Amino acid sequence: MSKPRIAVLGLGIMGGGMATRLFSQGFPLSVYNRSRERAAKFEHAGAFVAASPREAAERADIVLSMVADDAASRSVWLGDEGALAGAAPGSLLLESSTLSVDWVRELASVATEKQCEFLDAPVTGTKPHAAAGELFFMVGGSTAGFERAREVLAVLGREVVHLGPNGSGALLKLINNFVCGVQAASFAEAMSLIRLSGLDRGKSISVLASSALASPLIKRMVTAMAADDFSPNFPLKLMTKDIGYAIKEGARCGLPLQTAAPALEIFKGAVGQGLGDEDFSAVVKSVGKN
Repeated sequence: MSKPRIAVLGLGIMGGGMATRLFSQGFPLSVYNRSRERAAKFEHAGAFVAASPREAAERADIVLSMVADDAASRSVWLGDEGALAGAAPGSLLLESSTLSVDWVRELASVATEKQCEFLDAPVTGTKPHAAAGELFFMVGGSTAGFERAREVLAVLGREVVHLGPNGSGALLKLINNFVCGVQAASFAEAMSLIRLSGLDRGKSISVLASSALASPLIKRMVTAMAADDFSPNFPLKLMTKDIGYAIKEGARCGLPLQTAAPALEIFKGAVGQGLGDEDFSAVVKSVGKN
């Protein structure tokens, strides 16, 4: 059987890696990016570069979006030139961006009106995982839609979990990211305390990196610090956005996220210092310097 035609909307750090992976595995590919320069390498490789999300969706059986936030997601899906205007009835729509639960559920409703199958399918992982097909997908939507998506998600991810109805994947992704943000913010404060107290920085980091707190996230931050390389795999400004979305979802559920709120302020401070486009680990450069 021939492979389904896929459209990828958004060719940033993650979307570009996912598109590269799909194209390398032989899926007929259409791509759209607001800035056409990022699509050049796909055009040279033989993929179709669409002038709009609608044009990309018109050529696809499966449409996958990976963009920055709710506003960007609305812009690629809705309107006369949005993907929903071009998607044929029966198309499978995958939203892999990290978004608010309210918007995901609204988008799912609009997709149903268009007679399309919609899944929220955000991921954990970074740029190398996207390119290697080693992402972890958290999926919300119907069982039927999930089964339809398996072929594509299995190419992109090392693990794919169906969590429940639409919004389930979006919510768990926000929970995951706010906990990561809290951990990163607290580690940034720890690094500042080490500096200000006069402790030996190298020895202190070595001890912490070998202790119980040495999660993959902390190890990644330590590696970035050691190399003084904060090139973005996951931009700091997006972590800031995700913590904010999580706090709003907690409030909707009647639960103030009391650890997330101060972490958000730390990340906002880092953005205010011009670190938003660097990797989230660059938050270590901001604490104690406000």
